[in-house]
Amino acid sequence: MNWYLKVLKQYADFNGRARRTEYWMFVLFNLIFSLVASFLDSIFGSYVIVAILYALVLLVPSLAVTVRRLHDTGKSGWMILVSLIPVVGAIWLIILLLTEGVAGNNQYGNNPKETVLIT
Repeated sequence: MNWYLKVLKQYADFNGRARRTEYWMFVLFNLIFSLVASFLDSIFGSYVIVAILYALVLLVPSLAVTVRRLHDTGKSGWMILVSLIPVVGAIWLIILLLTEGVAGNNQYGNNPKETVLIT
């Protein structure tokens, strides 16, 4: 849950790098909360209003953490646009997001694995 909250705190921060753990834990909690929103829609009979509102609120943080994840692999944030290529683009983007980050520093910042988080 701390990873999810960390992404929300960095709401529109497209600079820096994000670890695989940060990205995939955000995706996991986002999926869980999306399912809860859909369940609430079905209970209240509100079609998909709650789910759409949730998705809209998290659009910018989702893009930001994806860009930071791509930065960790040494790629530009613009590589997110590769997902616009039908089928192959989505697969390529998932592979990039699963790839381990560049060891040490790169042009996008310090290695987040070497940075100690103080909570």
